[in-house]
Parts: sequence; structure tokens; C-alpha cells
Amino acid sequence: MRKLPRRVTLLVAGLALVPSGCGSGGTTATSPPPRRSPTPAATPERKPASAGDVAVIRGWADALRSGRVERAARYFALPSFVSNGTSPIKLVSRDDVRFFNRTLPCGAKLLQVEDTGAYLVARFRLTERPGPGRCGSGTGGEASTAFLIRDRRIVQWRRVVEPAPGGAPAGTQS
Repeated sequence: MRKLPRRVTLLVAGLALVPSGCGSGGTTATSPPPRRSPTPAATPERKPASAGDVAVIRGWADALRSGRVERAARYFALPSFVSNGTSPIKLVSRDDVRFFNRTLPCGAKLLQVEDTGAYLVARFRLTERPGPGRCGSGTGGEASTAFLIRDRRIVQWRRVVEPAPGGAPAGTQS
């Protein structure tokens, strides 16, 4: 079996971003990482996300929203993993990271970051941005991404679907 070139794999992942990254509520994205269950004896207090981690997420989103792909790419570690309705894709070079960021059709304004104990889940308001692609009908919608950050760099970027009322993922029918 012939292996696809890395750019083709990344392009396919980027194209998956068009419906799911623009707030369509598609069901192909992963669910948010599970929250830790409280122990019967005590309810653990939620820790706010660290200011440094929030600054990384905000810096990445602000750079991408303004069309500064090179700057946005610098927020990623090498290697890093991305997933947007796909199996995790390993980004091993700066070219891979730039290509992934370029394929995101929407910009995003950071609204909130929640520390789940395993990941930081950031909620964004989607915007148009300079560069290829258009956010289109996704503009103004919301989207969430789970981040794993180490040493002020993104090591995992995972698109998540927020559950709709009643527990079903947004965009699904009961």
C-alpha cells in the first residue's frame, strides 16, 4: 500500500476543518476530554487555567485571526499533534505546523478557558481572517478546542464538540 505524502495528509486534515472548524456542529470532532469526577468525601476545587497557558492560547488565536500564520505556528512545539475530526496527526516540522495553521479557514477570538485537569478547553467566537479560505456561515459561531501545553508551547490541539442540552453532541439528532 502506498503511503500518502505528509502534505496530502495535512491537507485532508485541514479540509476537515472547514465544516467542523466553522461552528457547523458536525459530529466528526471529538468530545471534550472527560472531567475528573469529584470524590464522595469532598468536591475538588477547579483550578483556573494558568495565566501563562491562557497567554499561549490567546497569542495563537490572535496571531491566526490577524492572518499571521508564521507567528501562530511559533506557538506549537515540535513534534505536536492535531486532530479536527481526524485521527491525531503528528506535526514534525515547522512547515507542517505552518501548513496546518494555513488550512484553518476561520480566525477566532478567545472567550473562555476551562482547566479540565487533563486538558485546557478553550471556547472561541469564530471570525473571518486574512488568508486562504473563508469562515463563511461559521462567522460569529462558537467552537472549542482542547489544548495540552508544555513549556509555553502547544503539544496537542484537538477540536471538540460541546454537548447539546440533553447530552447529545451538538448537530446530532436524537
